[in-house]
Amino acid sequence: MPTYDYICDDCGHQFEKFQSITSEPLTTCPKCQGKLRRLIGSGNGFIFKGHGFYSTDYRSEKYRNDKKKTEGSTSKGSDSSSNKTDKKVA
Repeated sequence: MPTYDYICDDCGHQFEKFQSITSEPLTTCPKCQGKLRRLIGSGNGFIFKGHGFYSTDYRSEKYRNDKKKTEGSTSKGSDSSSNKTDKKVA
């Protein structure tokens, strides 16, 4: 569920509210019952890991080792098949 920011026009009270996207915006201030405005939020931030890379840019050591094994076994088979297709037909 997204978080929406609100501010009261009468008393200046600011707060955040978790609401469904389909929910109607709030209209009355919980403190003074004044008129509320929904502010434009910045949305969710990015999750960084390390020195400025996305958390999904990193894989576990096990994943990288398994991928190397898989690439090594498929590259041997693909080399022999690529030699067959590279021959020119006269």
